[in-house]
Amino acid sequence: MNSSYLNSAAGAFLGILFVVMTLSIVSEGIYEAPVPETEGFMIEVAEGGGEASAPAEEAAPEEIAPLLASADAAKGETVFKKCAACHTNDASNANKVGPGLWNIVNRPVAAHEGFKYSGAMTEFSQGGTVVWDYQHLSEFLAAPKKHIPGTAMGFAGLKKIDDRANLIAYLRTVGDTPAPLPGE
Repeated sequence: MNSSYLNSAAGAFLGILFVVMTLSIVSEGIYEAPVPETEGFMIEVAEGGGEASAPAEEAAPEEIAPLLASADAAKGETVFKKCAACHTNDASNANKVGPGLWNIVNRPVAAHEGFKYSGAMTEFSQGGTVVWDYQHLSEFLAAPKKHIPGTAMGFAGLKKIDDRANLIAYLRTVGDTPAPLPGE
């Protein structure tokens, strides 16, 4: 074998190796993904494990009214980020997967124009006589499918009453004029 062929083969090998390593280094720089602060997503699961047992007496719903006076609307705006994938909160009141939430407090249930509500939600509204008052919002946000069985809302709910109070305080500000707090 001629030494010039050996030199050419070695040069080709080293050239390809150089190109591959350069592409590797450049692509790592371009496509570098930062490590997340927390891994994964928290999945909220109802306690009890689903075992069949005698129906327990249902606890009375927690009253939201006393917490609203000290609720933090800024924290509620942060909680609203969970809702923003499906709902709008601006004056356009546009529908997404769910209805727009502008002026939601004290608005009749299942009454947002242009949104197709589930049969369960329409039935719950009793022809528009039921409104989204503070207590209905709290109970619905705690467990939508438990509060209105058959609703199309696929959200697991907000288990912490403080999160619900903060979110409702924020939703109260998302409107033309804030709805009065209970007792005002």
